[in-house]
Amino acid sequence: MIRFSQEDLQTIRTHAESTYPEECCGIILGYLASGGKIVVEVIPTENAWNTEAVAEFAGEHTAESKRRQYAIAPEVMLKIQREARNKSLNIIGIFHSHPDHVAIPSECDRLYAWQGYSYIIVSVQNGKAGELQSWSLDDTDHFQTEAIENII
Repeated sequence: MIRFSQEDLQTIRTHAESTYPEECCGIILGYLASGGKIVVEVIPTENAWNTEAVAEFAGEHTAESKRRQYAIAPEVMLKIQREARNKSLNIIGIFHSHPDHVAIPSECDRLYAWQGYSYIIVSVQNGKAGELQSWSLDDTDHFQTEAIENII
């Protein structure tokens, strides 16, 4: 289970709508507690997906680029990880949007995911944020749904 404030969930939705029709992305900071993860801060980031670099790395090419893929720049991840550590927090998840598609992970999402993180996906239909779901990888590297609870 992952617990969010309404404000943090709204930050994700607003970021997703602002980047439409491209995918948004961002980092979720918090900590582990009995019964799940507690979100303390949601940090929207730029979608740094670079089709040429990833195509070279993965041996594939996707013409749709940021409309169907996302990436957080490594230097941004490191900077936020350092800042989190200074606040006694951890990166506990990543969020991104699926423009004009359901909030279900793609195969690409699975290939780039890390165990232990929550992956929040928000569906954005015609520019309006809708369904929001959380996913985490199981021991066999397959996504399982994760309950989202609101913190008041």
